[in-house]
Amino acid sequence: MKIVKISMLALALGLMSFSAIAPVKSLSSETEVIETASTIVWKAETIDVGQIPQGTPKAIVYEFKNTGKTAVVITNVQGSCGCTATDYTKEPVLPGKSAKVTATYNAAAKGAFTKTVTVTTSAETTPKVLTLKGTVI
Repeated sequence: MKIVKISMLALALGLMSFSAIAPVKSLSSETEVIETASTIVWKAETIDVGQIPQGTPKAIVYEFKNTGKTAVVITNVQGSCGCTATDYTKEPVLPGKSAKVTATYNAAAKGAFTKTVTVTTSAETTPKVLTLKGTVI
């Protein structure tokens, strides 16, 4: 009987160690975060360039507008392969202003293609994945 009581006590203590209380945020701090958050709106997240000639690099320009209340900084832009070079606005993008990310696809091989460009900004916790597609003829 003593072993059963000890086992039940150990089980109860073990289960209590898994419970957690979520932290509570005050409404004023949430409101402050919303008011100062940066937001960006992309003109297009996928661009179909149609047919492009082989051996001619094709520049694709993605534009976004900062619709938030604070400046946005592009921190990194990465093409999905070595065939896609990237360039982007280096200065902070002020509220109400627009910026560009340029992806230049090296159209070396014939056929259909779909490539991505991953853009990391100070406005979003998750990087934005932009897509370019078309056919090299």
